[in-house]
Parts: sequence; structure tokens; C-alpha cells
Amino acid sequence: MTKHDDSSTSEQPEYEVEIPSRDDLLAAVEARLKPTSFDELVEKFKLSDERQQVGLKRRLRAMERDGQLIYTKANAYGLPERMSLIKGRMIGHRDGFGFCRPEEGGADLFIPHHQMYNVLHGDKVLVQQQGTESKGRKEGRIVRVIEPRKGDIVGRYFIEHNIGIVVPDDSRICQDILIPEGQANGARHGQIVVVEVTQRPTRRSSPIGTVTKVLGEHMAPGMEIEIAIREHDIPTQWSAAVEQELARYGETVPAEAYEGRTDLRKLPLITIDGDDSRDFDDAVCAEPHGDGWRLWVAIADVSYYVRPNTALDKDALERGNSVYFPNFVVPMLPEKLSNGLCSLNPDVDRLCMVAEMTINNKGKLTGSEFYPAVMNSHARLTYTKVAAILDGDAKLRKDYDHVMGNIENLHGLYKILKKARQQRAAIEFETTETRFIFNAQRKIESIEPVRRNVAHTIIEECMIMANVATARLIESHDEAGALFRIHEPPATERLTSFRSFLAELGITMKGGDDPSPHDYSDVLAQVAERPDAELIQTMLLRSMQQAVYSPDNAGHFGLALDEYSHFTSPIRRYPDLILHRAIKALLKKQQGPSPALEGAWMYPDDQLDELGAHCSMTERRADDATRQVDEWLKCEYMRDHVGSEFSGVIAAVTNFGLFVRIDDMQIDGLVHISNLDNDYYQFDGERQLLIGENSRRVYRLGDKVRIRVKSVNLDERKIDLDLLSAESPTGQDRMLPKGKKFAKAEQPPSKKQKKQATKARIKSKRKAKESARKGKKPKAPKSKGQKRS
Repeated sequence: MTKHDDSSTSEQPEYEVEIPSRDDLLAAVEARLKPTSFDELVEKFKLSDERQQVGLKRRLRAMERDGQLIYTKANAYGLPERMSLIKGRMIGHRDGFGFCRPEEGGADLFIPHHQMYNVLHGDKVLVQQQGTESKGRKEGRIVRVIEPRKGDIVGRYFIEHNIGIVVPDDSRICQDILIPEGQANGARHGQIVVVEVTQRPTRRSSPIGTVTKVLGEHMAPGMEIEIAIREHDIPTQWSAAVEQELARYGETVPAEAYEGRTDLRKLPLITIDGDDSRDFDDAVCAEPHGDGWRLWVAIADVSYYVRPNTALDKDALERGNSVYFPNFVVPMLPEKLSNGLCSLNPDVDRLCMVAEMTINNKGKLTGSEFYPAVMNSHARLTYTKVAAILDGDAKLRKDYDHVMGNIENLHGLYKILKKARQQRAAIEFETTETRFIFNAQRKIESIEPVRRNVAHTIIEECMIMANVATARLIESHDEAGALFRIHEPPATERLTSFRSFLAELGITMKGGDDPSPHDYSDVLAQVAERPDAELIQTMLLRSMQQAVYSPDNAGHFGLALDEYSHFTSPIRRYPDLILHRAIKALLKKQQGPSPALEGAWMYPDDQLDELGAHCSMTERRADDATRQVDEWLKCEYMRDHVGSEFSGVIAAVTNFGLFVRIDDMQIDGLVHISNLDNDYYQFDGERQLLIGENSRRVYRLGDKVRIRVKSVNLDERKIDLDLLSAESPTGQDRMLPKGKKFAKAEQPPSKKQKKQATKARIKSKRKAKESARKGKKPKAPKSKGQKRS
């Protein structure tokens, strides 16, 4: 029995009398064969006091709200799992229907449009499975909204028949929001506004809201970023407590912070970043050491300034990472730290955490040491400058003569690390990225491809080596909790789809159902000289799983590494800050307390699970927001090119048409199936083909095409294209024989199955390492799913 309501709300009500806890109530309901009435619960717990009964009702309602109990038509409380109810998050669709994504994993449930009237995208709901719909998808019925979506809605304000409405910019919210008279906050017709929903939608009425902020005109420069920030709930405001904490710091390193640190100010450390970078996380230095190399990677000591459980820490955790838009950044840390005290700016003292490593002449990490230090960057270099210096630019070599030895050493070390990377068969992508060139009015003048050079890969290899060293440190100390950066092998359904795609191009990939990174690298080597190599790389990337943060080390498949973490960017990534605190905690345990180790922190396992999920979510949130802005800007640019012709490649095939990627600009548009040659078309999802029933003409991934821009819908971020011509880049026959049968794709594994597979791989790895330590030969894995990556 307890006096407290142990609900998940931040303010927990306290009752004057004792009532059963949630756990007690759940146990009581679970013990009965049928749902339990209120009177039965009162009798079981002997709640004779009227105040106890009132408290019990409140608690039961709270448990209903959180989806722990269901109040049935028989006026009794039952368990959702016994009623085959599934708890999940709603995902709306622009066509009016939706999907429920179960919290416990597994396939999404299709929600028909007539079930969507009283829910919004992002709501947490209870759903009952109702069989399958016409396309074979599992269908669900919404039982209850247990947690309304959080965050405001961004949309465009219109006045129609003297009634104010807001049309949400997010196409997954299909209901227009009514704005009562006097609630428009001065918004004018056509402006972009932020709306707070004050009355939820029902089957008979639209949602009602009030305008809380007017963002501006629809086409105003930068509006696309304002919209993306609010649609994806990216925090932008610092709390008042953060401002108070920042006031304690000046513009220079505090005098007391030098105590207990290694002095590296004379070491010729340099930073190498992009031309427009403002926050410098990392500095590097290399020198020959015996028959190998010594490498110093110095990383900004953010943990000294951002202490656990402070206001700064809470705001940084909420953000999770910095978000980089074109010409605009939402930083994880306030500018005073991100661009000032923490940033490794040239010619000023800065606090850092150092990974000092020894590497043999085969590129293998042979030793590492971690310690807090103070440094002074000897030069702020860019990728462009370093590449030019290594190409022999005489002027730049003279300007940076004082660090030329370090640059040459880094280049020499890179050659060895690059060779080691190739030998372990890490998967290397050479996809093209783009950047927007704006004019003075922030309108796009052009979209240009961005090419990586040798300086990018020098820094990349140094950072990988430091991340491996830190991961090994954490792995070797059970008491040190931190997050690994894990990348699991491809899932079955994606692997099957990728193999089918390769087969259409006459390419084979070894490895069967359990390919290794080496098998993927072999494919990239096979296609390196093909005209469709970039598309094949894109499809290979799509076949991969997304890398995430986890306290359990499952290795990094793409980099072909058994241990990997993120240590090198604590200014812009919270997982790196967690790792720095863990390293300091280890050093503190070994060496004793020191001012240099302020900020040390050991995280319990259950907290690390939550942090891993949260940081993975904020990373995806940032990716989604930046992708949305990129799409909007590309559509804005293409509005001025309606009627223009371009060459491109078919980048995706669907049952409703072909997505074409325009060369160099990486802009995708749709050739709708109705704009193809007059015919009926069959879609082969397994092999990603559209086939004309009568002509037997085939459109496949990788086909080179010529298109004309037909129209651009900026609100929906859609570009429609007309197909002028198509040809196979490898001379494949574009006519398919009749009578071809089409295979169905396999069902994807559930979240539970994926977790079990991950645990099995981790267990297998640990057994192998334990056997190696004891000098035993490890046993062969019992199943293909347990093979070491």
C-alpha cells in the first residue's frame, strides 16, 4: 500500500490515505480469470474509507490513461494484453489512412481512414487487431488514445467563408484545424503559423486550436527551417537556469582547471575542418615511433564545463545533438561553449581529453592511453587547404611551414591506416553530396556536388582509431558504462531485396544468408567502373540497418570493427559526452580525485538503455528535419526550371511510377505511371521493375533517362517529371519475355527477434574472447545468425 500515485507524470499526487499501488492493482486484476470490477477491488483491499475509494478511482483512471488497464463495457477493469490490445504510436499518411507502430516491435498495423477521424499523427494509442485488409496487411481498430501527441502544429492559415483554418504543413496530419474568432493572433491569410490544439478531433468535428505564433510569409527566406524545427520538436530555447550557469564562465580557461593536466601546448596539434565550421571538437598530431607511429587525438573537454544533472546538461540531453541546416545550426551547447570555451580555436589554451595511441606499420592499434590535458592549437586548417598542401601548393606550404612536419606525418600514417581498412574490408561509400549556393536574398543560385578529398579521409581514419581505442577501453572495464556505436548486419528482407536488385544487373554477392563486410566490399569493387556505380552504392546503403547507440557492444558491420564508440565530437553529440564522463570515472578510480577529472560520472545500466534509445531518436529526428529542409529547397530551386530537360537515373521503382534522380544535383522527382507509354504496368517489388503488360517494356533501377520537369508542388515537396527516353547503362534487354512469375518479399523480423539476434551475437563474441584469453580455440557458432562481423 502507498500514499503516492506512481504514475509517469512529473508531479505525482499524494493521497492523505493509503491506497493500493499500481503493481498491487495489476497483480489483483491479473490473478482473476475475468476483468475485475471496482467493487471487487474495494472488497479485496478492504477500502472502507470513502477517501480511499476516491483515491482508488483516481489511480485506476490514471492507469487507464497510461494504457495499463482497460475499462470494459461490463464496467470492469481488464489487462490490455489479455484483450489482444497493442500499444503503439500513430503514423498518419497523406491519403487519410494510417499505421500503428507497436511499442514491442513487429509489423505495423494498417488503420483505415474511417478509424483516423479522432486521432492525430503522433498519438499514443491502444489498437485491437482486426484481421487483414485487401492488400494483405494486418489491420487494426483504435480502442483508445492513451497519450495525445506532444508539440504544436505548424501550418498555413487561411480564411474561407469568414472561418479561419490552418492546413498543417505535415502531410501526415490530414485534419484541418479550425481557428475560432479572436484566436488567430493577428495572422493574415496565407501566413505560416504555429497552432496549439485546444480541442481534439472527433468523428463529427475537426480539431480546434489557437494560433500561438505567426512565423511569417509562406515563401520568406529561412521559413523552411522554422517549419522543420517545429514539426520535429527540435528544442531551440535555453532555460533561464542555463543562462545563470553560463554566467559563471569567462572567455578564457579558468585558472584552477589547469591543475592535474598534462601540458601539450608545445605539441604541434592542428584542427582540420570544413571551410564554414565554427566549432572545433578535435585536434590531431602524429610522429614516427619505432617501426610504426604515435598518434595524439585531442578532443574538447566538454565534460569539465557541462556537469551531470545541471541545467546545461539537461538542455544538452534534450537536444541530443546539434542539427545542421544549410547556413544555420541548432547547437547542442550554447554558443559561449560550442564556439568559444570548448572549441579548439587556434592560438588559445583549451582543455581537452586525449587519446594517445601507438600504431604499428600494419595499421594495427598496439596501445593507448587516455588523460586530461591542456593544449594550444598551432593552426586552424581546412580540408581544402590540406589537400592543396599535399598536392604541392607552394604558397600554402610556406604559410603553414610551422606545422608541415605534422601534416606530412598525418599523411604518412593515413596511408597505413587506409591499407589496414581495405584489408579488413570495411565498406567504403563514394556517394555524391550536394550543397546549396545562396545569393544575398537567400535564394538558391545553384546546387553543386561536394567532393571528398584526401584531407577528409585523413581525419576520418584518425577519428576511427580514437573511437576504436575508447570502445576497447570501455569493453575491458565492466564497471565503466557508456554507449557503443553499433551497426548490425543487414536484415533478411533488405538483404533479399538487394540480392534481387544485383541479380537484375548481372552482379552476384557471396556470403549466402550471412554476408560479411568483405562480401559487400567485393560488390563495390566489381561496380567501381560502371556508369551506375553511384546508384548501386545507394542501394547497398539502403540495404543496411541504421547505426544506433547501445550499452551492449554488437560491433560495427559497416566499418568491419568488433568495437566502436563515439568519442570525438562531444560539442555536437551527447553520446560522446557520456563516454568522456565514463573515461574520467575510470581514471578517477585508478588515480584518485583530481580537479582535471571534474565531471566524471558512472551511469547505471538501466539509465544507459534509456540514453541509447533517446540519443538514437534525436539523431533520427535531426536527419529527418534536415532532409525535409533539403527537399523543400530543392523544390524551390526546381520551380524556376519547369520545362527544362535533364539527364538522370531511375533511383526507385514503385507501383505508381518511377523516381528519377537528376544527375549532379541529387534531386528526386516522380515520373507517374500515367505519364509512361500507353500501357498497363505490372510492378515487381522483389526485383524493383515496372513491366508493360502489352509492350513488355521494362523500367528498372539504374536505367539512364532523359526527363523534363513537368510541375513542382512546394507545399507537398513534390516534383513531377515527364519521361523523354530511357536506356539501360549496361546494355541489358529492356523487353521481358511473357509468362514471368513474380516472387513475394519475405516478412521482416520483429523487434523482439532482432533483439534476440543481437544478444546472441554479443554472447557469441564474449565467449570467443573468453576462450581466446584462456588459450582455447573458440567453438564454431551454432547458427549463421551468430557469426562474428
